[in-house]
Formats: sequence, structure tokens, C-alpha cells
Amino acid sequence: MKNIPLVRPNAILIIFISALSILGIDNQLLAQEYKIKTIVIDAGHGGKDGSTRGLYSTEKDVALKTALRLGKLIQDSLKDVKVIFTRQDDTFIPLYERIAIANNAKADLFISIHCNDMPVYSTRYISGYTRNKKGKKVPIYKTRYAKSTSTKGVETFVSGSGRVNEQDAAIKRENASIFLEDNYKENYDGFNPDDPESAIILSLMKNTFRTQSLKLAKLVQDEYIQVGRINRGVQEKSLAVLARAGMPAILTEIGFISNPGEEDYMNSEAGQKEITNCLLKAIEAYKVSVEI
Repeated sequence: MKNIPLVRPNAILIIFISALSILGIDNQLLAQEYKIKTIVIDAGHGGKDGSTRGLYSTEKDVALKTALRLGKLIQDSLKDVKVIFTRQDDTFIPLYERIAIANNAKADLFISIHCNDMPVYSTRYISGYTRNKKGKKVPIYKTRYAKSTSTKGVETFVSGSGRVNEQDAAIKRENASIFLEDNYKENYDGFNPDDPESAIILSLMKNTFRTQSLKLAKLVQDEYIQVGRINRGVQEKSLAVLARAGMPAILTEIGFISNPGEEDYMNSEAGQKEITNCLLKAIEAYKVSVEI
């Protein structure tokens, strides 16, 4: 793996405060010294990593539009917070560089924005009949490829040690971005998103800030639920983009781009406003909870 800085002073303070809390020691004074000062917003994919698409839009473009809008909303609402973007245009950024940006900036939060997608499935059907050499009537089979367009909802991930057989299509899709990087074997010690043993590698690097990440993820999902979104829950998964994060970090899937209704929603002004407001409210609630 690349030599990415893992711990910073604020991170040590959070761990220390948590330990004092477990021991029942008054930590109010220490907690007041900790402030959310820097948030890194990561627009998923970008550049050559951008094949996931709906009927008329791509995940990378929707994620970027949402990330930039969220960043501006944070800057307008939380004047004391600095916002850093991992990308602000259609650029390919390797996964390890995204989290390195956050670690090097000593960020207090890392939020990665993505759109969900359903995997392609195949079905065989009879397109007609013919006769074999013996003159017997036999069916002609063809294969039809499609994906579910009815699945919808929102879910938020944190870095965890999910079991190998629980690495679903969404996680494999997000981690597959590694293959687009030059020298990916060197960068990730030979990581292969389709290799069960590689899931173990990521689980060993699971986010140290599990409790804080889960808290932020739940706040995000709660806000989505408040506006009527379908709740697919908070999940712990072996995600390369969140591994080695030196701060609370989440990846949120803001909707299914494979669902025409959700694609329209995510591209609309009303949808963009609602999604980014949900994320802002969750960030504000988290900020209040850790700073008091």
C-alpha cells in the first residue's frame, strides 16, 4: 500500500475522549476543544472510471454535481468549516489518492457520494423454431440482457469487516475502480476485488473511527427517511476508498441510477436540493454532537 498518513492530532483526541467516556470520566472540557474544521467531499468515480449510467446520465456526473452543491451549501451554512473536494471536474482520481487528500489535510470528516446501480442479468428465451438434421422441430434460443429498473432507495456504507460472501455487487463495483489505476498491484499489495482473500486485506485495514462513522451514517440515513426516501440502511463493508481513513468516513449511495424515477429525481433541481439538504443536516447534527 502507499504510505498514507493514518493518524493526526484531532484523531488522537477523539480516541482519548472516547476512552475517557467509557471509563466514566468527565470529558466535557476536552470535548469542547474539538471542532469540525475540515470536511473532504469525494465525488465518486470520474474520468475513465465512469461506465455506470442510467437512461441519459452517468453516475460520475450526478455524483460530481451533488458533491459540488453540497460543498457550497456547507461553505454557506458553516462558515467555520473548510471544504476540500477530491475532484471538481471529470477527472480520474485513484482511490488511494482520495483518502490521502483527506489524511494530508487533517480532515475531520470524509464523505464520498455515489449513485447505486443494479447488476445486469441474462435470461434465455425462445425466438422461434427450426428443424434439426433429423427433421425434428427444435426451439431457437437467444439471450436477453437487462437489469432491474424498479429497485430504489438510499444506503450508506462505512468501512468494516463484512464477511467475504457478503461482498455484494455494489461493493465489487466500487472497488473495481482499482483496476483502472496504473500500478494497482503495487498500490494495493495485489488487491483483486473479485478475490475473497482481498476482502480480508481490507478488513484488516478497517476504519479506526468505526463508532463515529456509524453515527454519521445513521444521521444521514435518518435525514433521508425524513423526506420519504426508501431506507436500505447503514452497512459495514470492505470498501477500498474508506480503508485507511484517519477520520470518520462514509460512502453514501444517493439513489439508483438504474431506476428511471430515481435518475430523474437525482438530476432534478428539487432532488438535488433535497439530497444535499439531507446531507447538510446530518453533518450539522454530527458537528453539534461531537463539539458539545
